[in-house]
Amino acid sequence: MAQYSAEVLWLRGEQDFLSNRYSRRHLLRFDGGVEVPGSSSPHVVPVPMSDASAVDPEEAFVASLSSCHMLWFLSIAAKRKFCVERYFDAAVGVMEKNAAGKMAMTVVTLRPEVTFSGERIPTRQELDAMHHEAHEECFIANSVKTEVRCEPVYGEL
Repeated sequence: MAQYSAEVLWLRGEQDFLSNRYSRRHLLRFDGGVEVPGSSSPHVVPVPMSDASAVDPEEAFVASLSSCHMLWFLSIAAKRKFCVERYFDAAVGVMEKNAAGKMAMTVVTLRPEVTFSGERIPTRQELDAMHHEAHEECFIANSVKTEVRCEPVYGEL
């Protein structure tokens, strides 16, 4: 068992909280010391009460799934002796009403594009198998109800 922590800090300051005219900007702090500006999504709370340049929970959720998949993929590729030069994912999450009528992140689609170098370049079947295994092993994907799709982007093999 392992525990993970994050700190979230919001301060009212001089804002008019009771009239609902307050900034949703806040600070996300992680155990390694990095601090990331956070906010509500401008799709949920309009600017200027939201800060579009900050990370919102929905973006963090998509990034978490993408990052977890990538880390597993890299580990699997290394074990199979495929040298990864570049891994890029333009992941997208869809927020809509779920079967219970609640707003939820219903689908996250990962679109990893991986570049390899060296003598051993995986076939498309080997790439598909590595992505499938990465998805099966991803702690975050195993923790959510959201459908997580992986649609690799293939260049020349």
